Amino acid sequence: MDRNAYRGITTASRVFRATMKVIEVDRCQIQEWYPKFKSVSIPTIIHQLPQSFIEYLLDSGTLQLPLSISNEDALPNRVQNPIDELDYQLREESSDNDEESDQSASSPPPCFPDLELLIKNSIEALGGAVFPKLNWSSPKDAAWISSSRNLRCTSFSEIALLLKSSDSLVHDLSHAYDSCCDRKELTRPSSFYIALRKWYSSILPEREFRCFVRGQWLVGISQREVTTCYPLILAERGVIQDLIVGFFEDRVRLKFESDDYTFDVYVTNDGRVKVLDFNPWAEFTLPLLFTWEELEGLDGEKEEDVELRVVESRCGIRPGLKTAVPREFLEVGPGSGWEQVLKKAFEESQQEGASDDD
Repeated sequence: MDRNAYRGITTASRVFRATMKVIEVDRCQIQEWYPKFKSVSIPTIIHQLPQSFIEYLLDSGTLQLPLSISNEDALPNRVQNPIDELDYQLREESSDNDEESDQSASSPPPCFPDLELLIKNSIEALGGAVFPKLNWSSPKDAAWISSSRNLRCTSFSEIALLLKSSDSLVHDLSHAYDSCCDRKELTRPSSFYIALRKWYSSILPEREFRCFVRGQWLVGISQREVTTCYPLILAERGVIQDLIVGFFEDRVRLKFESDDYTFDVYVTNDGRVKVLDFNPWAEFTLPLLFTWEELEGLDGEKEEDVELRVVESRCGIRPGLKTAVPREFLEVGPGSGWEQVLKKAFEESQQEGASDDD
């Protein structure tokens, strides 16, 4: 998570009141809100996940991907170096001699044939490509590991890879109710779902917006993609604002039951508005171009002019997941990711120097 996100959460922890209830969090689960907003959202198919698959996702010691009954590869476009692969196999063989008993006792890869078949059929029904989402979250932080560098999936294996590689999904699986005042012993819902959402290659990130609702009134709108300035959005700001406000009044305000929440929308080039997601009014929801201090300061009464904030210049750009690196690279001690990178760079420079001398 970037520094602005951490700053937002730190600030939010000071200003939020412990009044959010479990039911308000539950309303933001996609299997709860999607049936009500299906006509103004993107095509989605939802399946309940078996407990065995949840246990697999939560098992930090399990690094294997599920065995595919269709023999699908989660990384079909990966490039392997035969020399490196041979070296790896030789090292593995030498260690295997010492750990033969451990290898014989190792468990086989997990397999979820029923779930895989459901997902396979759903992907086909949605046009051949989807992006996955659990009850609340999608594995955006794991996009770097996919062959396409985004959430586009065409197989169960690709979906499993993203879900297994995501740290952000741990919140859904283990800490969904941590901020609720009435959670008692609850930490997560009794059932988990996977939503397969139709993938549109034509979707433009600059046309996604987050809307903040306070006391059932729309009090703020923010551009979701805060890592880039889009001049065209600046030119259309007034039109987009009117479209979103009208959509909220006509389609959302009387249908979504909570008083305080956020929702994300996509505004098409021809002026249609589509609901993408709902999120709780909570510290773990990023305020983007607002701060939670500002939003919490609003009294919930109807605002005459709802402010739409967009990145207006390069100076307003904020870092996001595109600038993120795996957690191992944040460490700089012996054996860390950065040490390995620097060591390799030093060795390469030494080799280049030697070749120049020759």
